[in-house]
Amino acid sequence: MTFCTRFAPSPTGPLHLGHAYSALVAHGMARAINGRFLLRIEDIDQTRSRPAWEQKIYDDLNWLGITWDAPPMRQSDRTPVYRSALDALWARGLLYPCTCTRRDIAEAASAPQEGAEPVFGPDGLIYPGTCRDKPIPKGTELPDNVALRMNMNRALASLPASTAFEFEETGVEPGPIRFSAHDLVSTVGDIVLSRKDFPGSYHLSVVLDDDDQGITHVIRGRDLFEATKIHVVLQLLLGLETPVYHHHRLIRDEAGKRLAKRDDARAIATYRAEGMRPEDIRKMVGLI
Repeated sequence: MTFCTRFAPSPTGPLHLGHAYSALVAHGMARAINGRFLLRIEDIDQTRSRPAWEQKIYDDLNWLGITWDAPPMRQSDRTPVYRSALDALWARGLLYPCTCTRRDIAEAASAPQEGAEPVFGPDGLIYPGTCRDKPIPKGTELPDNVALRMNMNRALASLPASTAFEFEETGVEPGPIRFSAHDLVSTVGDIVLSRKDFPGSYHLSVVLDDDDQGITHVIRGRDLFEATKIHVVLQLLLGLETPVYHHHRLIRDEAGKRLAKRDDARAIATYRAEGMRPEDIRKMVGLI
């Protein structure tokens, strides 16, 4: 099986040193063993994605010497794929509409519950289940223009009792990573699989896109380590292969804070404009 990995930035702002590190690590691993390196444009956030930012992604990667082996995949072109997966999960009774706002969730999570503190998961506050048990008329088709959550308890119960929840990790915590159904219910909860303004979510799209691109190794930052548990569950539910995962260290600023796209001072384009070379960027992120 040919090693195949990808870099999947969002065109919502400038690429920074953290993106450069992730792309260079993935590209270097692929090229070292004659594997494939692919590019995916994750423009699922249609309110913030801009063609100009997408073009800057190509410019920055070309300047860094990064090449890809097929035309870039763009998530905005794949809504039928996401819709089909949602239809299948809906037909199995694993999804439900949710009308809660972030404020609703925060207020419900902060309400007194025998002194318990609000629990945070990979997506922030774990959903308290406000809309979970609202009746859905039998035969109702997948609704539009509403967020859809996956009933985690019901989804897990639909899998065989012998299901192994695990993935192979070669990065920060090398070895097989195993977790339980209880972990998923208590530390992840009912995740959003489709947003009100787009038929899909990051978690759903990333597993479908990785499968369609034939990704064998997912290389990404340590901040997404816990989210991988969600992706494994979706792969099991949708009958997809689970890739090998490599979660690498994060590039941080002087205060130890993870870089964000709003940190323009560390944007690759800024360093380019200052006359730096690709070798300087490699040195700055610890690759030389």
